[in-house]
Amino acid sequence: MNDRLASTLRLTDAVSAIAVNELTARELAEAHLARIAATDAVIQAWAHLDPVHVRAEADRCDAAARTARGQLVGIGVGVKDILATSDHPTENGSPIFAGDRPARDAKSVARLRRAGAYVFGKTVTTEFAYYYPGNTRNPWNPSHTPGGSSSGSAAAVAAGHVLCAMGTQTNGSVIRPAAFCGVVGLKPTKDAIPRTGAFVFSPSLDQAGTFARDVAGAGLLASVLADAGRISLSPPALSRPPRLAYLTGFPWTTIERDASDALDGAVRRLEHAGAEVAAVEFPAQWRDAQLMHGTIMLHEAAAVLGELQQRERGRMSTALNAALDEGAATSRANYEVARRRRDEAIAAFTLWLDGFDAVLSPPARGPAPAGLASTGDPACCTLWTLLGFPAISIPIGCAPNGLPLGMQLAAPLGADDHLLAVAAWCEACVPFTPLP
Repeated sequence: MNDRLASTLRLTDAVSAIAVNELTARELAEAHLARIAATDAVIQAWAHLDPVHVRAEADRCDAAARTARGQLVGIGVGVKDILATSDHPTENGSPIFAGDRPARDAKSVARLRRAGAYVFGKTVTTEFAYYYPGNTRNPWNPSHTPGGSSSGSAAAVAAGHVLCAMGTQTNGSVIRPAAFCGVVGLKPTKDAIPRTGAFVFSPSLDQAGTFARDVAGAGLLASVLADAGRISLSPPALSRPPRLAYLTGFPWTTIERDASDALDGAVRRLEHAGAEVAAVEFPAQWRDAQLMHGTIMLHEAAAVLGELQQRERGRMSTALNAALDEGAATSRANYEVARRRRDEAIAAFTLWLDGFDAVLSPPARGPAPAGLASTGDPACCTLWTLLGFPAISIPIGCAPNGLPLGMQLAAPLGADDHLLAVAAWCEACVPFTPLP
């Protein structure tokens, strides 16, 4: 298999090919390693990658007895570098943890291995999965950000380095980089995928997610990682075109013209295919939801990282120190108010979406912005992260500058399978060439 073919292969196709001995794990691994050798000097998606280890793991998968094989046999998966891995360093995007090797895997990584997959390598994360960027560049244009904090995971899938990758989201860290890099990013219902063994930033908001080239691949990886009964291996297809709420933007940010035009065009295609799309207004009483999110996130981050900050302030970025200082200055009373209002918002938005299969909205203000000093604005992801609702971004086209644009779909808590079915239906209506 050549590296170009591997870079366009879908996860479900690779799993099927390995199952019937049309493809070996070693062949797939070699193709991905060749792709990485050709492109990663520019993209820099990997925090830790050992080709010798990759080949040994692929050979181990090929030698495994058929009875021991699982849903992802022979698949090498990119793992965000805040998830503990016993066979790779876990450095959390910070020099404070340089070379640190955990004694055991994160719970989700252990499930990955039980499914027959292996850790291909550790993908770059922003510092402690907050805003300060790592070295990763956007595969579509290396002068632009790939988004964050799951920067390396999104870029690695987009560049064809791996078929799928694991990420996390505390604000916009799966959905936004997926949109910027032209891949599918899935953030299931909060805690559907366990976070044990992941670096903690905000316990109330940290959520796990997956990246792949298509909806089926992101859903397959999520189903393997999730608790039993949370996400099906093969969600049933829709029996009818979906009814979608169309939210054109969020009151705390402005959507760029290119993104709005692309989303409007995608909506027209969905309607032509039979979808019922109704424009909706953002509920006025929740126009400050982003402030609730910020209060919870920073107050909890200050509590979690306060002791580390006292010891290591000089090795933390200015941005992170400022955020932790702000969180520490937030009163417990204000934090508790934000927590109560979040619970009220979950109930309110669940009712707001009654009668719709999903809500459609932009995943980002526009395409990936130029420059590498920022990972872009996560504002379009904030609401669904605050609520813990499942959300997914699918690519729908490119801006005039050639960078990808996406469409975000979200649904109430626990509706992951239905959301995946809606997303797959929409994906089929809006074709996209996913290789930069």
